[in-house]
Amino acid sequence: MAATADSIQFGLDTFGDVTADESPDAAGELLPPAQVLRHLVDQGELADQVGIDFIGLGEHHRDDFAVSAPEVVLAAIAARTSRIHLGSAVTVLSSDDPIRVFQRFSTLDAVSNGRAEVILGRGSFTESFPLFGFELSDYERLFEEKLELFAAVRSQNPVTWSGSTRAPLTEQRVHPPLENGLLKTWVGVGGSPESVVRTARYGFALMLAVIGGDPVRFAPYVDLYHRALAQFEQPEQPIGLHSPGHVAATDEEAREQLWPHYQRQMNRIGRERGWSPMGRAHFEQEAGPSGSLYVGSPETVATKIAATIRTLGVDRFDLKYGNGPLPHSALMTSIELYGTQVIPRVRELLA
Repeated sequence: MAATADSIQFGLDTFGDVTADESPDAAGELLPPAQVLRHLVDQGELADQVGIDFIGLGEHHRDDFAVSAPEVVLAAIAARTSRIHLGSAVTVLSSDDPIRVFQRFSTLDAVSNGRAEVILGRGSFTESFPLFGFELSDYERLFEEKLELFAAVRSQNPVTWSGSTRAPLTEQRVHPPLENGLLKTWVGVGGSPESVVRTARYGFALMLAVIGGDPVRFAPYVDLYHRALAQFEQPEQPIGLHSPGHVAATDEEAREQLWPHYQRQMNRIGRERGWSPMGRAHFEQEAGPSGSLYVGSPETVATKIAATIRTLGVDRFDLKYGNGPLPHSALMTSIELYGTQVIPRVRELLA
């Protein structure tokens, strides 16, 4: 059943990028991660105040991102909010224990009065594998087995399971259970058909991570997901889309604010992965109507989001608002404009 303009949800995602120090004598220095984490709680509180539906925090284990324990930060946000849903973006299941993941999020669900969600993924970074003693050669097997176990634990029935990645379980109950229903679970997918089908097989919601190129290219995956759900006799599940962006008063201001920080982030990752350096022309292309960067004035960003939702038929759009060392004040303005102007305008355009 297609989502309506009123039923579509709008979220925010961030990896907790270590941001620039805005004090007058900082001279381009970065904030300490502890201050970035405190700012994240402020950002989550503002998101709740301006009516945003969801905030997701990514899990990373490297010096350019401050969040390695999303659930702890989400619990702090939960204590200062009342309605916004709280989740990961993503939890790297391959290098974690499915039972501990469930326990952390069922605990978050309890302290937030039912607002917890989890987005599971293999992760686009691999630092967690050597950190926690896993082999990259087991990348696929780790995720497949652990997703299977997580699905069994999530059912909240006694679990009997065996595999090659951890000790077996026999009629094991996992505590604490959710107070109501099942833990809302998504799987983050970057564009692999096999991942789409696997997500449907377990009846999990699908979160498409669109970080480059025209979002239209994901339309076949949306269709594949619907067909796979039907084939596996699973009920319909929501589809979300996660993509980077930034909102400011004008198009020029938004692009000029974002560009140096986005370039710095992408070029650092690019050096690690062998990509060519990002130039301004590529940035402008991604910021244009057919790119995956949602940057500009509220009207520009709303128009682009509405077009993407129409084309792909998604049920939730999550704006990745943290992009490199973009300062906290700019992030707060972006969050406020997204909640107070972009989201209402998207609903008008879709209606």
